[in-house]
Amino acid sequence: MMKRLWLLFAQMVTALLAVLFIVSTFKPQWLDSSGFTGFGHWGSSGTITIKESHIDPSTPNPGSHHEAAKKAMPSVVNIFTSKNSTKVKSKKKSDPHQNDPWFKFFFSDTPESQEDINPSLGSGVIVSSEGLIITNQHVIDGADQIEVALADGRKTKATVIGSDPDTDIAVLKIQIANLPSSITFGKIESVKVGDVVLAIGNPFGVGQTVTSGIVSALGRDHLGINTFENFIQTDAAINPGNSGGALVDTRGHLIGINTAIYSRSGGSMGIGFAIPVHTVKEVMEAITKNGGVIRGWIGVEPQNITSELAQTLKIEKNGVLIVGTLQSGPADKAGIKPGDVLKSIDGQSINDITQLLNKISQVTPGNKVKAIINRKNKDLELEIQVGKRPGPKKK
Repeated sequence: MMKRLWLLFAQMVTALLAVLFIVSTFKPQWLDSSGFTGFGHWGSSGTITIKESHIDPSTPNPGSHHEAAKKAMPSVVNIFTSKNSTKVKSKKKSDPHQNDPWFKFFFSDTPESQEDINPSLGSGVIVSSEGLIITNQHVIDGADQIEVALADGRKTKATVIGSDPDTDIAVLKIQIANLPSSITFGKIESVKVGDVVLAIGNPFGVGQTVTSGIVSALGRDHLGINTFENFIQTDAAINPGNSGGALVDTRGHLIGINTAIYSRSGGSMGIGFAIPVHTVKEVMEAITKNGGVIRGWIGVEPQNITSELAQTLKIEKNGVLIVGTLQSGPADKAGIKPGDVLKSIDGQSINDITQLLNKISQVTPGNKVKAIINRKNKDLELEIQVGKRPGPKKK
């Protein structure tokens, strides 16, 4: 008896489910009016109840740096360079069918030479309403053609006004209608360790990108990247393609030009370096005015003095060791000799090569400086007429 009742119950449930399936498929409104949810529907009305924000979309999010990015991004450009090279390929052994048109159609010809375009990519910053752009010298080094892509997508050719390999800065110029606003220069004196900064550029060619971080350190040198170094260090992500891009503060003002990273993998490891804005401005003005940067030079080969070297040579540790002098150069004419220890220039102590380079480079060629040297444990004062630092050797 129980078995018969169970079988009857199962049949009724099956029939009911079949009816519900048919009704929900062909007449779902019959079920909606009764409050029953059909197959594939959620809730009594077929909708999902969620909470939505009523904040005005134009209201900045707390802690957002959108306004700074919005202000600076139009001034940052992408730079594409190309270098033409001709590869001469050796001819293969002559084929008896090579002049056959059908043979050429299917197997084609291998030209004796072909022109290769080797594209490179970096970033740059529009710094004046005249169309001047600052980028890194290594971005455009050796380029035959330079193309600039603006933030609005327009592209135009660029010409090189000049460059300074010693600081890795280059100045380009473009001519295009409706040029975006140039970036506003910040004050390096206002930049402090711990300040929030934004790096803007085109990493890996993915398109204009903004990353954020803080100023990790100021005045970084002795890195072996450039001849003259005074970097801002930041942990804002800087990757290949960011070179020449902008490092800006939370006002959207330029405080540096991104130039290098410390990396074991080729990608960002949180240690990036930017050329500070005051150096950028000085080099740009020198290039646009003189075609290049004029720096002082005395023609010596200096070496830093370690404790071991001082003990071995029995010389003073304070100063730099003069290993060699250029014959008839400014230092040679002043009487400086190999083995001398240069201790100070115009009263400023010289403790390493970087200090010596920076001090002398700031002296206008033709002017004289007073140098204190130590020779055989005796201090001597010599007068050096500073010369002009030679430009880099052309490759």
